[in-house]
Amino acid sequence: MSQTSTADTRTTSSILNKSAKGATFLILLQIGSRALTFIVNQVLLRYLSPEILGISTQLELFAISVLYFARESLRVALQRQRLHHDDPEPESREGSKQDTTIPRVVSSYGAGRGAQEVVNLSYIAIGLGLPITYVFAKLYLRSAGPAVLETAYIHHSLNVYALATFLELLSEPCFAVAQQQMLYGTRASAETFATSARCIITCGAAICASKIGFNLGSLPFALGQLSYATVLNAVYLFNITPLRSHINFSLVVRPLPSTPNLFLSRFSLPILNIALNLYAQSTLKHILTTGDALLIAALASLPSQGAYALASNYGSLVARILFQPLEESSRSLFGRLLPPQRQHTTSSKKVGTPEPERRSLEQATNYLCSLLHFYGLVSLLSTSLGPTVAPLLLRLIAGPRWTSTAAPAVLSAYCYYIPLLALNGILEAFVSAVATPAELRQQSAWMLAFSAAFATTGYFVLKVWDMGARGLVLANAINMILRIWWSWGFVREYFNGKGISWRIEEVSPRVGSAISGALVAWGLRVLGRDFDGRLWDFAKWAGVAGGYGLTV
Repeated sequence: MSQTSTADTRTTSSILNKSAKGATFLILLQIGSRALTFIVNQVLLRYLSPEILGISTQLELFAISVLYFARESLRVALQRQRLHHDDPEPESREGSKQDTTIPRVVSSYGAGRGAQEVVNLSYIAIGLGLPITYVFAKLYLRSAGPAVLETAYIHHSLNVYALATFLELLSEPCFAVAQQQMLYGTRASAETFATSARCIITCGAAICASKIGFNLGSLPFALGQLSYATVLNAVYLFNITPLRSHINFSLVVRPLPSTPNLFLSRFSLPILNIALNLYAQSTLKHILTTGDALLIAALASLPSQGAYALASNYGSLVARILFQPLEESSRSLFGRLLPPQRQHTTSSKKVGTPEPERRSLEQATNYLCSLLHFYGLVSLLSTSLGPTVAPLLLRLIAGPRWTSTAAPAVLSAYCYYIPLLALNGILEAFVSAVATPAELRQQSAWMLAFSAAFATTGYFVLKVWDMGARGLVLANAINMILRIWWSWGFVREYFNGKGISWRIEEVSPRVGSAISGALVAWGLRVLGRDFDGRLWDFAKWAGVAGGYGLTV
């Protein structure tokens, strides 16, 4: 094997190792963040009224919406930048022979150019943040009811949230460099310190105000969010600033070396084009995400709305803690390892896929197959154990008053929906990492059609068949199946077009595991008929569920 091939192999292995570590960091970060948030909420329940907590939720939604529309599509587009940079090295531009034994990913020019590209583009999110913050703040004040507007310090709270949101956007250049260099530890430390500061400031301000009898309204949450943004910037700057001298980049916008496909000599036109298509798609996804809330609010009763809210909050915990970090790290991995589909169509039939690219394709294929197989095993656990065990856990956590509502049945149905969420998430992460702008527009068009199918199904299950919250889970499942169908076809066509086989048998769980899961599900339902909350009943359930979990 040549020195170049060995170096490329080492580079690919390094990317895979960093991606695995990154997923671990992000999962731990999600667990820690959820735990801290839960503790803070339990403490604040003693000092704040439900009205103040409701207003804080609205203000948090305001901040999340601003950040989503300002940076989400750009973050995804920046993950499309491959580490094997296509730009020439300084020696090749001067006409001298290039040292092919050094992989381009570690060259000073290549790394510096890539870092400067993402820094320049990240300032677009900062520029978008200002008008989006202003518009959303005006919309919030216009739509807020009299009770909200009469709350103490509501305008101050909104202004502080707006300032905190803008400060958080100022960290985007550092975040972009950390993501581009796959410095997941830096990101985890920054968000951990920032989350801790937010919890301390929020609790401290609320408790002190309560002790002295001073009504701060929702201002403690705003101050906590401001501390989060401040600490986030400080930790990122502390960790990223020393990198400037090592890979030669600046944290402010500056011109890039003269190459084609640049806008104003500073912004990569291909990435801007992808970001624009992703922006339109992310807007559509945001509408689809809130579509179930709109449907159930318009067509379902208040008890059904409450049952669905509780079930979706608990049911989506697995998706947020486990699947979302895996999707994010996988999107970054695919964007670095794989070329867009159109690069293959012009050359592969004539000269074949280059050896380094083929190794990257094989590595990405093996990674995706392994991840999908893992998702299949998680799906078996979710569908065999979840429908029976989840209502029991709900009784323990939420109390017996919920057992007489529709919440247990909705949560059981949600356990069948979780595998679809997981599969769709990883497949769409692959699509967003390698699809061309034209393919992204095609996906958006299909998603519009799927959203129409979702709305139609939602109308029938809620209004005509009166299935309540369980019907909405069914409508969501149908929409997710349609999205999986399209993304699966895209992935199969992508790999088949590059000469790599892609079959469903490679990622499916064993038939024996599926049969065992069906038997375990039946056994748990039989045990559930005589369940009365005794310790022996819990032991029998735990034995069956734990035994199956170990065998899978």
